[in-house]
Amino acid sequence: SNPFEVKVNRQKFDILGRKTKNDVGLPGVSRSKAIKKRTRTLLKEYKEREKTNVFKDKRFGEYNTKITPEEKMIRRFALERQQNYGKKNIYNLNEEEELTHYGQSLAEIEKLNDIVDSDSDTEERGTLSAELTAAHFGGGGGLLRKKVSSEQQDEEEEKPKSRKELIEEMIAKSKQEKQERQTQRESALELTEKLDNDWKKIQALIVRKPPKSERKDREAEKPKPDEYDMIVRELGFEMKAKPSERMKTEEELAKEEQARLQKLEADRLRRMRGVDEQADKKKPSHVSADDLADGFILDKDDRRLLSYKDGKINIEKEGEKKEEEEEDEEGGKEDNENEEESEEESATEDEDDDAADSHADLESDLESEEETSGNKEEKKHKTNKKESQNVEELGPKREAAESELPYTFAVPESYEIFKSLLAGRTIEQQLIILERIQKCNHPSLAVGNKAKLEKLFGFLLEYIGELATLDLPELRTIDKLVLPLYNLCQMFPEAASDSIKFILRDAAHDMEEIIEVKGRATFPGLDTLIYLKITSLLFPTSDFWHPVVTPAFMYMSQLLTKCRITTLQDVIKGLFICCLFLEYVSLSRRFVPELINFLLGILHISLPRKQAQGYTVVHPFTQGGKNLQLLLVCDKEDLESWQKQNLPLSTVMRLKETSRTEINHIRLSCLALCFDLIKKCAALYESLPSFHEIMHPVRILLTQHMPVNEYPEKMQEWYHSALKELESKVKHYTPLICEKKKPVPLKQYTPKIVKVLEFGRKQAGSKKEQERKQLIQRHKRELKGAIREIRKDNQFLARMQLSEIMERDSARKRKVKELLGSLATQEGEWKAMKRKKWKN
Repeated sequence: SNPFEVKVNRQKFDILGRKTKNDVGLPGVSRSKAIKKRTRTLLKEYKEREKTNVFKDKRFGEYNTKITPEEKMIRRFALERQQNYGKKNIYNLNEEEELTHYGQSLAEIEKLNDIVDSDSDTEERGTLSAELTAAHFGGGGGLLRKKVSSEQQDEEEEKPKSRKELIEEMIAKSKQEKQERQTQRESALELTEKLDNDWKKIQALIVRKPPKSERKDREAEKPKPDEYDMIVRELGFEMKAKPSERMKTEEELAKEEQARLQKLEADRLRRMRGVDEQADKKKPSHVSADDLADGFILDKDDRRLLSYKDGKINIEKEGEKKEEEEEDEEGGKEDNENEEESEEESATEDEDDDAADSHADLESDLESEEETSGNKEEKKHKTNKKESQNVEELGPKREAAESELPYTFAVPESYEIFKSLLAGRTIEQQLIILERIQKCNHPSLAVGNKAKLEKLFGFLLEYIGELATLDLPELRTIDKLVLPLYNLCQMFPEAASDSIKFILRDAAHDMEEIIEVKGRATFPGLDTLIYLKITSLLFPTSDFWHPVVTPAFMYMSQLLTKCRITTLQDVIKGLFICCLFLEYVSLSRRFVPELINFLLGILHISLPRKQAQGYTVVHPFTQGGKNLQLLLVCDKEDLESWQKQNLPLSTVMRLKETSRTEINHIRLSCLALCFDLIKKCAALYESLPSFHEIMHPVRILLTQHMPVNEYPEKMQEWYHSALKELESKVKHYTPLICEKKKPVPLKQYTPKIVKVLEFGRKQAGSKKEQERKQLIQRHKRELKGAIREIRKDNQFLARMQLSEIMERDSARKRKVKELLGSLATQEGEWKAMKRKKWKN
């Protein structure tokens, strides 16, 4: 009715014959219909979202008319039994199952109906029944028992027996059977003893040894044991597995090892001081057989006497007091004995001669004093003898203890202390010291031990570097010290990696500084080369990237490309780095171009001076120069006397002192090592597609330029083996072929006819394609409609929630206004009363 609520849906083009359904729209009417529908459905669900007052009939088949009532009842009964089948509680016995014992129900047995009680109300009160007296007192006897007629006896026999009577009968039967079994066993034993005695008497008459021929026949007749029987017997005699003790943790093992070393160190210190083991042990004092063991003092007075000497406090030590008291007691005893003797002597003298001198008591006192002093000297002399004997006995033990290594060591706090700890020791003693330091200061024993042992790793690395820089490097000692270094690296990998990275960083910075100053680098010292070798032992070298191995890899490649070869020492160091490279890439098979170029340069400097053809030499080697013939040997005597020998790193330090012949031998050994490395490189890189191109310059140099005939036979063998290894590898790559494609046809001048479609229609296709497109279009349309409806539902719910909040807020505001109004009226009344009072 309202023209403003009518929406006209105009079309862009009027098409003849097409019916329009929604020419005119009524958005207000449709909106009100949607709101009414949502209030009936969505709002009702929203208000009842937290209510559970709806009853649901879950009876089976209640509203199913296809099932008969009998089938419903059977199915419901089966479901009920299924629910009760699984016991919810293990102690809840199923009441429906009846438990029995010897065919009788336990429920009936537990009722105990047949027991007669004297307190029950029987017909004859105050009398005991015959059954009760028979059960408890045995029934008296034949005289006391009443005479019963035969009829009553028959009635009693016909009566069923009570539970108590049945139990008594059962007990009596079991006792009787036990007695019978005992008698049978005794009779059987008597019979067996009798048979044994009779057999012993007869056996002497029957004993006769068969002849040897019969014995052999019997042994031959006996079947030999089968393999299976033999295995079964062996299994019977095998030891059965016994439960072993629990494996101890690393912390428990460290504590036990620390306690063991501490005990050994205490024994060593005691032996070094000369203290005897038996002297420390308390000897048991003699105890009389009649001793009541009551001569002990509970409260001992340990108070010290306070005295003053020269105006100062003098506190005597307990040990001195005890010694003085003992000496005084001994002296007092001896004085008393001497006094008694002197009194007896003086009495006899008075009896014999009354005119004797009266100074005899003084003489006796003097004699007693001399005797006591003599006894003291004898005791002191005996104790001194014992001490001297003990010292003589303990002398070699003390010397052995002093020469022995301590069993407990603290971690040194500085490198100087660590160096002094190992100085002057053999390699075995150094290893023992390092092992004991690790065991006594295990990280699980104390909190700060981890940081101390991490420092120990750095000290040990520095010590190895110092051993390598000596005039005569101790390579054997370094080889032995790698094991404790590896153990520390396994315990603290982060600290070990930081220490090695610090060393490599310093070496790289030193090389860069030398290049900036001199313009060319030199090979590092022996310590750096040993650090590179230790890196390959401590860390995995096959990783694609490693925080320690990768920098070491880069540093070695820089050494082979930037360090000039000027002396024979440089050649030996370069070949050592090549060996390290092969060790690093033995598992990963990573290609190292610096290695191949360096080996090519080593072969180049062993040739006589002539122009290189067919190959090129890269830095640090040059085509010409003064160091071109560094490995060339022209002396025929040295060539003939050469023998293959290993090149230890110590030869780098001893080249200045060697003779010319030894230097020529070292040159030939370097060349032989180069052939060996080429052979290993060929075996390592044979799987590369470009293997032949990589090794082509080396092959040309070996085949065309190397003077093989001048070298000794052993060198020629090395040469031919390397060349054979290079030439025996097969090419793995295939020639390049263009990719097969569909041939592109030539352009023709015939026009391409395209069907003109009607405007707005979908492009025609197969029937399946059209159905698929219709489904996709319908799905899009439904999806948009569903999203639109969900959005409208959310808006409707938001409006309902907002209206609820507004209602609550309006009610709260109304109550607040009422409270404020009542307070205002109270305030006004109070002020009015106050004004009245002022007026009055």
